[in-house]
Amino acid sequence: MKSSALKHIRTVFAVLVLLLFAFLFIDFRGTLGEKAFGPILYLQFVPSLLKFLIAGVAAATGFIVVIILTLLTGRTYCSFLCPLGILQDAVSRVGGLIKRRFRKYGYKKPYTFLRYFILVLTAGILLLGGVYALTILDPYSIFGRFMTYFAKPVALFINNLLASLLGKFDIYTLYKVSIKPFELAAYIVPFAFLLLIGLLAIRYGRLYCNTVCPVGTLLGLLSKVSLFRIRFEESNCTRCGRCALSCKSSCIDFLNKHVDISRCVNCFNCIDACKENGMSYGLVRLKKKDKQEGTGTDTSRRTFIAGSMVLLAGGSQLLRAQNTAPTPTKDSTVKEDRLYPVTPPGSIGIESFIARCTACSLCVSACPTNVIQPSVNEYGFAGIMQPRMDFHSGFCNYDCNRCTDVCPTGAIMPLMIEAKKLTQIGKAVFIKDNCVVNTEKTACGACSEHCPTKACHMVPFEGNLLIPEIKDEICIGCGACEHACPTKPYKAIFVDGNAIHEAALKPETEKLEAVPSDFPF
Repeated sequence: MKSSALKHIRTVFAVLVLLLFAFLFIDFRGTLGEKAFGPILYLQFVPSLLKFLIAGVAAATGFIVVIILTLLTGRTYCSFLCPLGILQDAVSRVGGLIKRRFRKYGYKKPYTFLRYFILVLTAGILLLGGVYALTILDPYSIFGRFMTYFAKPVALFINNLLASLLGKFDIYTLYKVSIKPFELAAYIVPFAFLLLIGLLAIRYGRLYCNTVCPVGTLLGLLSKVSLFRIRFEESNCTRCGRCALSCKSSCIDFLNKHVDISRCVNCFNCIDACKENGMSYGLVRLKKKDKQEGTGTDTSRRTFIAGSMVLLAGGSQLLRAQNTAPTPTKDSTVKEDRLYPVTPPGSIGIESFIARCTACSLCVSACPTNVIQPSVNEYGFAGIMQPRMDFHSGFCNYDCNRCTDVCPTGAIMPLMIEAKKLTQIGKAVFIKDNCVVNTEKTACGACSEHCPTKACHMVPFEGNLLIPEIKDEICIGCGACEHACPTKPYKAIFVDGNAIHEAALKPETEKLEAVPSDFPF
């Protein structure tokens, strides 16, 4: 196929995919709904692979579709299905508008050793049960962090600005949404990758995809035997070099009329740039023997498949303490002695969670109460940016299971609301020496008021005062009590995580006695 329409079709499709995934992370109103996440994320390679390895369900076989697609058509996944790859194209285009030389790439030799070393290292770590390398390098997860950490706050700021302006005209279609920043240290890795990938994309196009990304390297190996690929039409080629200058993968050696298929991302820029129809995309064909040399040697590129598939191994509102909660006059003194961080419901436990999570931050973005926050050192160095429950920032809504629906890797498994309400992710711990009832002899009870299971309840203390008491067996660790507690800097009640999630008992409900009535109906 020689028509430059290929490029325009690919561009339109890629833009739609990029906008869809950007909206997936920025959608603070939940417009798409939880059921839409599965189909949208189906073809994302790493999340689909991990979910398949964990759950083994047919609904998580999108990575197999990507492999088959690659064997048929080359790296079309990188071309218009990978949101990070498309984002790099957008950045490189902006760079070209700033300075025209950024749009001229030219042929460059591949960093072969570095590419395969990163792939083997990532696969080896995965085989040993770790996902740290994928957490850092997975293109979908990197894109998700860009959207959650940087794009979503901008979208919320614009929303709040428009809401203020419309409010002056008594138009309340938009409403203000609070913007809560993460811990400063949590921005280090996302910002570093934003800077690195942004600069590489502006100056070198798809260098990240073809040198660092393990998914790109693996699919590049498979594309070496793809049935459809970019090729030279030798009878038409004049070796003008326009194809090489427009190739964002720097994989076209026009002097030798050779395309490095392992790096080609099927952007079709070369076809569009060639005015003599010297480039085309179609079914692979073997070169004919060179009769002038009289040799029987086939001069076509030798194809190979490297080893085995090593990569396959492995809207609620925020609760706040009511105005009845007292404002402490003294700082609390006893530090919260948390033994384990709290992982989201559905994650089974800490080891299981950190072994499966790629820190894509979709659950962070989707959480309506902002209780899911990126970790800094709670899981250790290998778990940086993986989500945790931060009950100082929010609480886990009793009737919400949004995070269990959106996770694409299976690190957070789906939970029905009824099951989620009986999943104990941690236990509340009461620190009497921090409680204002004890330290300031004033009534409070904010923790008990907000406990959905009444695991935290009030019992007699001194005089008419009541003080909290915890029933561990019905506590689910939702953190409503910790979030509502007014003491600072340390809470008088906090949730200590369960290393492995447990089952809580169903809370007892009080039966109301029927009141006799003479009313006939």
